[in-house]
Amino acid sequence: MTVRKTTPLAVVAGAAALVALSACDSKSDTAGAAAAGGPIKVSASDTACEVSANAAAAGNLTFEITNKGSKVTEFYLYAEGDRIMGEVENIAPGLNRRLIVEVADAGKYQTACKPGMAGDGIRGDFTVTGGAPKQNDANAQKAQATKSYNDYIANNTAALEEETAKFVDLVKAGKVDEAKAAYARTRTYYERIEPVAEKFGDLDPAIDVREADLEPGQQFTGFHRLEKDLYVTGLKPDSSQIADKLLTDVKDLVAKSKTLQLTALDLANGAKGLLDEVATGKITGEEETFSHTDLWDFQANVDGSKGAIASLRPLLQERDAALVSTLDKEFANVQGLLDKTRVGDGFKFYNQLSQDEIKAFASAVDALGEPLSKVAEVVSK
Repeated sequence: MTVRKTTPLAVVAGAAALVALSACDSKSDTAGAAAAGGPIKVSASDTACEVSANAAAAGNLTFEITNKGSKVTEFYLYAEGDRIMGEVENIAPGLNRRLIVEVADAGKYQTACKPGMAGDGIRGDFTVTGGAPKQNDANAQKAQATKSYNDYIANNTAALEEETAKFVDLVKAGKVDEAKAAYARTRTYYERIEPVAEKFGDLDPAIDVREADLEPGQQFTGFHRLEKDLYVTGLKPDSSQIADKLLTDVKDLVAKSKTLQLTALDLANGAKGLLDEVATGKITGEEETFSHTDLWDFQANVDGSKGAIASLRPLLQERDAALVSTLDKEFANVQGLLDKTRVGDGFKFYNQLSQDEIKAFASAVDALGEPLSKVAEVVSK
Protein backbone atom coordinates (compact mmCIF):
# COMPACT_ATOMS: atom_id res chain seq x y z
CA MET A 1 0.00 0.00 0.00
CA THR A 2 1.21 3.46 -0.84
CA VAL A 3 1.92 5.24 2.44
CA ARG A 4 -1.19 7.27 3.00
CA LYS A 5 -3.35 8.81 5.69
CA THR A 6 -6.71 7.19 5.28
CA THR A 7 -10.16 7.08 6.75
CA PRO A 8 -10.92 3.47 7.69
CA LEU A 9 -13.96 1.67 6.32
CA ALA A 10 -15.35 1.54 9.84
CA VAL A 11 -15.85 5.30 9.73
CA VAL A 12 -17.83 5.06 6.51
CA ALA A 13 -19.97 2.31 7.99
CA GLY A 14 -20.66 4.50 10.98
CA ALA A 15 -18.22 3.22 13.60
CA ALA A 16 -16.01 5.89 15.10
CA ALA A 17 -12.23 5.50 14.88
CA LEU A 18 -9.45 8.03 15.31
CA VAL A 19 -6.73 8.09 12.67
CA ALA A 20 -3.46 9.86 13.50
CA LEU A 21 0.26 9.33 13.16
CA SER A 22 2.30 8.35 16.17
CA ALA A 23 5.52 6.54 16.91
CA CYS A 24 5.58 2.92 17.91
CA ASP A 25 8.49 1.00 19.38
CA SER A 26 8.93 -2.56 18.18
CA LYS A 27 10.35 -4.92 20.73
CA SER A 28 10.28 -8.57 21.64
CA ASP A 29 8.63 -10.13 24.63
CA THR A 30 11.16 -12.91 24.18
CA ALA A 31 14.62 -12.78 22.71
CA GLY A 32 14.38 -16.19 21.13
CA ALA A 33 12.80 -17.64 18.04
CA ALA A 34 9.13 -18.43 17.69
CA ALA A 35 8.07 -21.91 18.67
CA ALA A 36 8.03 -24.19 15.65
CA GLY A 37 4.77 -23.76 13.79
CA GLY A 38 3.32 -21.48 16.46
CA PRO A 39 1.90 -18.02 15.83
CA ILE A 40 3.95 -14.94 16.62
CA LYS A 41 1.89 -12.59 18.77
CA VAL A 42 1.92 -8.88 18.01
CA SER A 43 0.47 -6.47 20.55
CA ALA A 44 -0.02 -3.11 18.86
CA SER A 45 -0.94 0.09 20.65
CA ASP A 46 -0.67 3.80 19.94
CA THR A 47 2.90 3.87 21.25
CA ALA A 48 4.22 0.32 21.05
CA CYS A 49 4.51 -2.72 18.80
CA GLU A 50 5.40 -5.71 20.93
CA VAL A 51 6.35 -8.80 18.92
CA SER A 52 6.57 -12.03 20.90
CA ALA A 53 9.64 -13.29 19.03
CA ASN A 54 12.41 -11.68 17.02
CA ALA A 55 13.38 -14.78 15.02
CA ALA A 56 11.75 -17.75 13.31
CA ALA A 57 12.66 -20.61 11.02
CA ALA A 58 12.05 -20.13 7.29
CA GLY A 59 8.71 -21.25 5.95
CA ASN A 60 5.17 -20.06 6.59
CA LEU A 61 5.20 -17.44 9.34
CA THR A 62 1.98 -16.58 11.13
CA PHE A 63 1.61 -13.26 12.95
CA GLU A 64 -1.45 -12.68 15.12
CA ILE A 65 -1.93 -8.95 15.59
CA THR A 66 -4.08 -7.39 18.30
CA ASN A 67 -4.73 -3.66 18.23
CA LYS A 68 -4.91 -2.51 21.85
CA GLY A 69 -4.66 1.17 20.98
CA SER A 70 -7.15 3.87 20.03
CA LYS A 71 -5.89 4.38 16.47
CA VAL A 72 -6.39 2.22 13.39
CA THR A 73 -3.09 0.47 12.68
CA GLU A 74 -1.21 -1.67 10.18
CA PHE A 75 1.42 -4.39 10.52
CA TYR A 76 4.20 -5.12 8.02
CA LEU A 77 7.03 -7.60 7.52
CA TYR A 78 9.79 -6.03 5.42
CA ALA A 79 12.78 -7.57 3.65
CA GLU A 80 15.88 -5.56 2.80
CA GLY A 81 15.22 -2.44 0.77
CA ASP A 82 11.76 -2.07 2.31
CA ARG A 83 10.43 -4.85 0.12
CA ILE A 84 7.07 -5.82 1.60
CA MET A 85 6.84 -9.52 2.36
CA GLY A 86 3.38 -9.24 3.87
CA GLU A 87 1.05 -6.68 5.39
CA VAL A 88 -2.23 -6.32 7.22
CA GLU A 89 -4.02 -2.98 6.91
CA ASN A 90 -7.02 -1.29 8.50
CA ILE A 91 -6.84 -3.00 11.93
CA ALA A 92 -9.36 -1.04 13.95
CA PRO A 93 -9.03 -0.65 17.74
CA GLY A 94 -9.92 -3.85 19.55
CA LEU A 95 -9.64 -6.06 16.48
CA ASN A 96 -7.44 -9.12 15.91
CA ARG A 97 -6.02 -9.84 12.47
CA ARG A 98 -3.79 -12.64 11.18
CA LEU A 99 -0.99 -12.42 8.63
CA ILE A 100 0.36 -15.61 7.09
CA VAL A 101 3.38 -15.02 4.90
CA GLU A 102 5.83 -17.37 3.23
CA VAL A 103 9.48 -16.50 3.87
CA ALA A 104 11.71 -19.02 2.14
CA ASP A 105 15.07 -17.29 2.53
CA ALA A 106 17.13 -16.86 5.67
CA GLY A 107 18.20 -13.30 6.44
CA LYS A 108 17.48 -10.05 8.19
CA TYR A 109 13.94 -8.68 8.09
CA GLN A 110 11.97 -6.03 9.97
CA THR A 111 8.56 -5.87 11.60
CA ALA A 112 6.66 -2.59 11.77
CA CYS A 113 3.46 -1.26 13.30
CA LYS A 114 1.89 1.91 11.93
CA PRO A 115 -0.70 3.42 14.26
CA GLY A 116 -2.59 5.95 12.19
CA MET A 117 -1.66 4.00 9.04
CA ALA A 118 0.94 6.56 7.97
CA GLY A 119 4.68 7.06 7.97
CA ASP A 120 7.37 4.41 8.29
CA GLY A 121 6.43 3.20 11.75
CA ILE A 122 9.20 2.17 14.10
CA ARG A 123 10.90 -1.00 12.93
CA GLY A 124 11.97 -4.02 14.91
CA ASP A 125 14.66 -6.42 13.70
CA PHE A 126 13.47 -9.90 12.81
CA THR A 127 15.71 -12.80 11.77
CA VAL A 128 14.74 -15.77 9.63
CA THR A 129 16.97 -18.81 9.94
CA GLY A 130 17.50 -21.90 7.82
CA GLY A 131 15.79 -22.20 4.48
CA ALA A 132 12.65 -23.66 3.02
CA PRO A 133 11.56 -24.56 -0.51
CA LYS A 134 9.09 -22.09 -1.97
CA GLN A 135 5.58 -23.44 -2.08
CA ASN A 136 5.36 -23.04 -5.82
CA ASP A 137 8.33 -25.41 -6.10
CA ALA A 138 6.75 -28.00 -3.82
CA ASN A 139 3.12 -28.06 -4.91
CA ALA A 140 2.01 -28.35 -8.51
CA GLN A 141 -1.41 -26.79 -7.83
CA LYS A 142 0.17 -23.76 -6.22
CA ALA A 143 2.73 -23.53 -9.01
CA GLN A 144 -0.07 -23.45 -11.57
CA ALA A 145 -1.84 -20.74 -9.58
CA THR A 146 1.23 -18.50 -9.54
CA LYS A 147 1.85 -19.12 -13.25
CA SER A 148 -1.72 -18.10 -14.04
CA TYR A 149 -1.43 -14.97 -11.92
CA ASN A 150 1.96 -14.09 -13.42
CA ASP A 151 0.25 -14.10 -16.81
CA TYR A 152 -2.40 -11.76 -15.42
CA ILE A 153 0.30 -9.44 -14.08
CA ALA A 154 2.22 -9.51 -17.36
CA ASN A 155 -0.87 -8.56 -19.37
CA ASN A 156 -1.77 -5.69 -17.05
CA THR A 157 1.75 -4.30 -16.69
CA ALA A 158 2.15 -4.31 -20.48
CA ALA A 159 -1.12 -2.40 -20.80
CA LEU A 160 -0.04 -0.04 -18.00
CA GLU A 161 3.15 0.88 -19.83
CA GLU A 162 1.34 1.37 -23.14
CA GLU A 163 -1.49 3.48 -21.68
CA THR A 164 0.88 5.52 -19.49
CA ALA A 165 2.94 6.41 -22.57
CA LYS A 166 -0.22 7.68 -24.30
CA PHE A 167 -1.29 9.60 -21.21
CA VAL A 168 2.14 11.20 -20.86
CA ASP A 169 2.11 12.25 -24.51
CA LEU A 170 -1.24 13.99 -24.00
CA VAL A 171 0.02 15.82 -20.92
CA LYS A 172 3.19 16.97 -22.68
CA ALA A 173 1.15 18.13 -25.67
CA GLY A 174 -1.04 20.22 -23.39
CA LYS A 175 -4.17 18.34 -24.42
CA VAL A 176 -5.87 18.70 -21.06
CA ASP A 177 -9.33 17.38 -21.92
CA GLU A 178 -7.94 14.31 -23.65
CA ALA A 179 -5.50 13.68 -20.82
CA LYS A 180 -8.34 13.91 -18.28
CA ALA A 181 -10.34 11.40 -20.32
CA ALA A 182 -7.34 9.02 -20.30
CA TYR A 183 -6.44 9.46 -16.62
CA ALA A 184 -8.84 7.00 -14.96
CA ARG A 185 -8.47 4.44 -17.74
CA THR A 186 -4.68 4.47 -17.41
CA ARG A 187 -4.76 4.05 -13.64
CA THR A 188 -6.98 0.98 -13.97
CA TYR A 189 -3.99 -1.17 -14.90
CA TYR A 190 -1.95 0.11 -11.96
CA GLU A 191 -4.72 -0.44 -9.45
CA ARG A 192 -5.23 -4.03 -10.60
CA ILE A 193 -1.64 -4.99 -9.82
CA GLU A 194 -0.90 -2.71 -6.87
CA PRO A 195 0.21 -5.55 -4.51
CA VAL A 196 3.01 -6.24 -6.98
CA ALA A 197 3.92 -2.55 -7.18
CA GLU A 198 4.07 -2.44 -3.39
CA LYS A 199 6.80 -5.09 -3.42
CA PHE A 200 9.10 -2.29 -4.59
CA GLY A 201 9.01 0.25 -1.79
CA ASP A 202 10.60 3.08 -3.76
CA LEU A 203 8.47 2.85 -6.90
CA ASP A 204 5.00 2.67 -5.41
CA PRO A 205 5.25 6.06 -3.62
CA ALA A 206 6.88 7.67 -6.68
CA ILE A 207 4.02 6.51 -8.89
CA ASP A 208 1.06 6.70 -6.54
CA VAL A 209 1.70 9.03 -3.56
CA ARG A 210 -1.10 11.41 -2.65
CA GLU A 211 -0.41 15.02 -1.79
CA ALA A 212 -1.91 14.62 1.69
CA ASP A 213 0.57 11.85 2.47
CA LEU A 214 3.81 13.55 1.48
CA GLU A 215 6.58 13.35 4.04
CA PRO A 216 8.67 16.47 4.78
CA GLY A 217 10.97 17.09 1.83
CA GLN A 218 9.30 14.49 -0.40
CA GLN A 219 8.60 15.59 -3.97
CA PHE A 220 5.02 15.28 -5.21
CA THR A 221 5.26 13.08 -8.30
CA GLY A 222 3.31 10.44 -10.16
CA PHE A 223 -0.30 10.06 -11.16
CA HIS A 224 -1.79 12.18 -8.41
CA ARG A 225 0.48 15.15 -9.06
CA LEU A 226 -0.67 15.13 -12.68
CA GLU A 227 -4.25 14.61 -11.50
CA LYS A 228 -4.00 17.89 -9.57
CA ASP A 229 -2.41 19.66 -12.54
CA LEU A 230 -5.17 18.51 -14.89
CA TYR A 231 -8.20 18.95 -12.67
CA VAL A 232 -7.34 21.84 -10.32
CA THR A 233 -4.37 24.07 -10.98
CA GLY A 234 -3.80 23.71 -14.69
CA LEU A 235 -0.60 22.35 -16.18
CA LYS A 236 2.57 23.67 -14.54
CA PRO A 237 5.99 24.47 -16.05
CA ASP A 238 7.30 21.15 -14.70
CA SER A 239 4.27 19.02 -15.63
CA SER A 240 6.10 17.56 -18.62
CA GLN A 241 9.04 16.64 -16.41
CA ILE A 242 6.71 14.97 -13.91
CA ALA A 243 5.05 13.09 -16.76
CA ASP A 244 8.40 11.86 -18.07
CA LYS A 245 9.36 10.65 -14.60
CA LEU A 246 6.07 8.81 -14.27
CA LEU A 247 6.69 6.90 -17.48
CA THR A 248 10.26 6.09 -16.41
CA ASP A 249 9.02 4.78 -13.07
CA VAL A 250 6.29 2.70 -14.73
CA LYS A 251 8.82 1.16 -17.13
CA ASP A 252 11.05 0.35 -14.16
CA LEU A 253 8.10 -1.29 -12.39
CA VAL A 254 7.25 -3.36 -15.46
CA ALA A 255 10.84 -4.58 -15.77
CA LYS A 256 11.13 -5.48 -12.09
CA SER A 257 7.77 -7.25 -12.03
CA LYS A 258 9.09 -9.72 -14.60
CA THR A 259 11.72 -10.94 -12.14
CA LEU A 260 9.44 -11.18 -9.11
CA GLN A 261 8.89 -14.70 -7.78
CA LEU A 262 5.42 -14.84 -6.29
CA THR A 263 3.95 -17.60 -4.15
CA ALA A 264 0.40 -18.78 -3.62
CA LEU A 265 0.40 -16.93 -0.30
CA ASP A 266 1.36 -13.74 -2.11
CA LEU A 267 -1.77 -14.16 -4.22
CA ALA A 268 -3.95 -14.73 -1.18
CA ASN A 269 -2.55 -11.74 0.70
CA GLY A 270 -2.67 -9.59 -2.42
CA ALA A 271 -6.36 -10.35 -2.97
CA LYS A 272 -7.13 -9.15 0.55
CA GLY A 273 -4.75 -6.20 0.22
CA LEU A 274 -6.59 -4.93 -2.84
CA LEU A 275 -9.86 -4.95 -0.97
CA ASP A 276 -8.17 -3.07 1.88
CA GLU A 277 -7.22 -0.46 -0.74
CA VAL A 278 -10.93 -0.06 -1.48
CA ALA A 279 -11.78 0.19 2.21
CA THR A 280 -9.12 2.80 3.01
CA GLY A 281 -9.26 5.01 -0.06
CA LYS A 282 -11.88 4.40 -2.70
CA ILE A 283 -14.98 4.09 -0.52
CA THR A 284 -14.03 7.25 1.33
CA GLY A 285 -13.28 9.29 -1.78
CA GLU A 286 -9.77 10.10 -0.57
CA GLU A 287 -7.83 8.41 -3.37
CA GLU A 288 -8.85 10.62 -6.29
CA THR A 289 -9.46 13.81 -4.36
CA PHE A 290 -9.03 16.10 -7.41
CA SER A 291 -10.72 14.07 -10.17
CA HIS A 292 -13.26 12.10 -8.09
CA THR A 293 -12.65 9.03 -10.28
CA ASP A 294 -12.49 6.73 -7.23
CA LEU A 295 -15.02 4.24 -8.60
CA TRP A 296 -12.77 3.47 -11.58
CA ASP A 297 -10.05 2.55 -9.07
CA PHE A 298 -12.59 0.64 -6.96
CA GLN A 299 -13.50 -1.51 -9.97
CA ALA A 300 -9.83 -2.11 -10.78
CA ASN A 301 -9.06 -3.19 -7.22
CA VAL A 302 -11.98 -5.62 -7.29
CA ASP A 303 -10.81 -6.91 -10.68
CA GLY A 304 -7.32 -7.49 -9.31
CA SER A 305 -8.62 -9.27 -6.24
CA LYS A 306 -10.84 -11.49 -8.36
CA GLY A 307 -7.87 -12.20 -10.66
CA ALA A 308 -5.82 -13.52 -7.75
CA ILE A 309 -8.70 -15.61 -6.43
CA ALA A 310 -9.38 -16.98 -9.93
CA SER A 311 -5.79 -18.22 -10.11
CA LEU A 312 -6.18 -19.89 -6.72
CA ARG A 313 -9.66 -21.23 -7.45
CA PRO A 314 -8.78 -24.90 -8.21
CA LEU A 315 -6.81 -25.11 -4.96
CA LEU A 316 -9.50 -23.36 -2.92
CA GLN A 317 -12.27 -25.42 -4.47
CA GLU A 318 -10.52 -28.62 -3.44
CA ARG A 319 -9.77 -27.47 0.10
CA ASP A 320 -12.80 -25.34 1.01
CA ALA A 321 -15.61 -25.31 -1.55
CA ALA A 322 -17.91 -23.47 0.85
CA LEU A 323 -15.45 -20.58 1.05
CA VAL A 324 -15.37 -20.36 -2.75
CA SER A 325 -19.15 -20.16 -2.86
CA THR A 326 -19.14 -17.39 -0.28
CA LEU A 327 -16.47 -15.46 -2.18
CA ASP A 328 -18.44 -15.77 -5.42
CA LYS A 329 -21.57 -14.46 -3.72
CA GLU A 330 -19.87 -11.48 -2.06
CA PHE A 331 -17.86 -10.54 -5.17
CA ALA A 332 -21.12 -10.58 -7.14
CA ASN A 333 -22.77 -8.35 -4.55
CA VAL A 334 -19.98 -5.76 -4.75
CA GLN A 335 -19.98 -5.91 -8.54
CA GLY A 336 -23.74 -5.44 -8.63
CA LEU A 337 -23.45 -2.22 -6.62
CA LEU A 338 -20.67 -0.96 -8.89
CA ASP A 339 -22.73 -1.73 -11.98
CA LYS A 340 -25.55 0.45 -10.64
CA THR A 341 -23.21 3.45 -10.71
CA ARG A 342 -22.05 3.00 -14.30
CA VAL A 343 -22.29 5.93 -16.71
CA GLY A 344 -21.32 5.05 -20.28
CA ASP A 345 -17.92 3.37 -20.23
CA GLY A 346 -17.19 4.68 -16.75
CA PHE A 347 -18.88 5.47 -13.46
CA LYS A 348 -20.40 8.29 -11.49
CA PHE A 349 -17.87 10.65 -9.99
CA TYR A 350 -17.43 10.02 -6.29
CA ASN A 351 -18.88 13.38 -5.28
CA GLN A 352 -22.09 12.43 -7.08
CA LEU A 353 -22.75 9.44 -4.80
CA SER A 354 -25.42 9.61 -2.14
CA GLN A 355 -24.68 8.69 1.46
CA ASP A 356 -26.93 5.64 1.06
CA GLU A 357 -24.84 4.47 -1.90
CA ILE A 358 -21.63 4.94 0.07
CA LYS A 359 -23.01 3.02 3.04
CA ALA A 360 -24.15 0.18 0.78
CA PHE A 361 -20.66 -0.05 -0.69
CA ALA A 362 -19.11 -0.03 2.77
CA SER A 363 -21.34 -2.87 3.94
CA ALA A 364 -20.63 -4.94 0.83
CA VAL A 365 -16.87 -4.46 1.05
CA ASP A 366 -16.93 -5.44 4.71
CA ALA A 367 -18.91 -8.58 3.87
CA LEU A 368 -16.39 -9.54 1.18
CA GLY A 369 -13.38 -8.76 3.36
CA GLU A 370 -14.33 -11.37 5.96
CA PRO A 371 -14.10 -14.46 3.66
CA LEU A 372 -11.11 -12.99 1.81
CA SER A 373 -9.25 -12.88 5.12
CA LYS A 374 -9.58 -16.67 5.33
CA VAL A 375 -7.97 -17.45 1.98
CA ALA A 376 -4.36 -17.24 3.17
CA GLU A 377 -4.99 -19.77 5.91
CA VAL A 378 -6.57 -22.21 3.46
CA VAL A 379 -3.71 -21.77 0.99
CA SER A 380 -1.02 -22.22 3.66
CA LYS A 381 -2.19 -25.71 4.66
